Amino acid sequence: MKRGWNFNPGPAALPLEVLEQAKEAFVEYGDQGLSLLEMSHRSRTVERIVAETERLLLDLIGLSSEYRVLFMGGGASAQFALVPMNFLGEGKVGRYLVSGSFAEKAYREALTIGQAEALASGKAEGWRKLPDVRQLKVATDTAYVHMTTNNTIEGSQFRDLPDTGEIPLIGDMTSDILSRRLDWTKFALVYAAAQKNLGPAGVTAVIVREELIKAGNKQIPSIFQYRTYADNSSLYNTPPVHAIYMMKLTLEWTARQGGIPELEKRNERKIGFLYEAIDAGDGFYQGIVEKPYRSMMNATWRMRDEGLEKQFVLESEREGFIGLAGHRSVGGLRASAYNAVPEEACKALAEFMNDFIRKHG
Repeated sequence: MKRGWNFNPGPAALPLEVLEQAKEAFVEYGDQGLSLLEMSHRSRTVERIVAETERLLLDLIGLSSEYRVLFMGGGASAQFALVPMNFLGEGKVGRYLVSGSFAEKAYREALTIGQAEALASGKAEGWRKLPDVRQLKVATDTAYVHMTTNNTIEGSQFRDLPDTGEIPLIGDMTSDILSRRLDWTKFALVYAAAQKNLGPAGVTAVIVREELIKAGNKQIPSIFQYRTYADNSSLYNTPPVHAIYMMKLTLEWTARQGGIPELEKRNERKIGFLYEAIDAGDGFYQGIVEKPYRSMMNATWRMRDEGLEKQFVLESEREGFIGLAGHRSVGGLRASAYNAVPEEACKALAEFMNDFIRKHG
């Protein structure tokens, strides 16, 4: 099998060695006589996998036992609702940094549950730049501040984190978790659907302070409370066991690469190849996001007309590049260079982009 260069935005590239490991254990896990897909989530084997995966993730990002990792379903979209359901109490306001399409969805979901406001927004600028979070004024009636650290569709990424003091900072890090170093202690809660840097689709990791779990709303159904997942070690209902196992393998791979510091260096080199190709085209390729706000995970650009963009996608697919069409809501082109995308893939794409200019410029 000849594998393509996978630039899909999610579900996204997985490390080949992780796929090989998972294949070996697919029919029979260990000497259990059955697959993980068949195994009871009440078994000691599954309990151990869940506990080890939680510890691996906390160790990689350097957080202490003051935090828990919960494994949940529904993707980031479920968290858009669960965050305000748990923490948006009467007389409080959820305040949102509206920096892109998914950030706006999270904000609109909160409006269905309680009071919510846009603390800052980049929509008026067409999402080409991000709000400045360094001097934010957060009112005392704020239940939490929510931010989307990387905007997958638009291709922008926050470099700075706001200082919210005692007010919980909540982050949707679905598309840049484990990709760069951050002061994780600034967050009271982070969530990330797995299908970008953590593993396959089907499970969402929620990293949350113990004290915030205790402060959650007890008047909503148990299945929607973070407390329920914490009290039951993510085994209150049947979790996606195989997806959690795949996450465990991906986290072990991340550690073998040198952890977040080494992957951050690699990601900077990878995305550098792509932005260099975009900027070297003398306007043939037009970056969508202003340079100071460009994402290290998702490079986005346009061309002079949609016909040429379609030609680009068609020719790229013939050369083995997968997933370069932009999101259906905005069009254009996008290359998602998550942790598992190798450097040689980004080099090859940059070379293809330069060749495309020579043919069509």
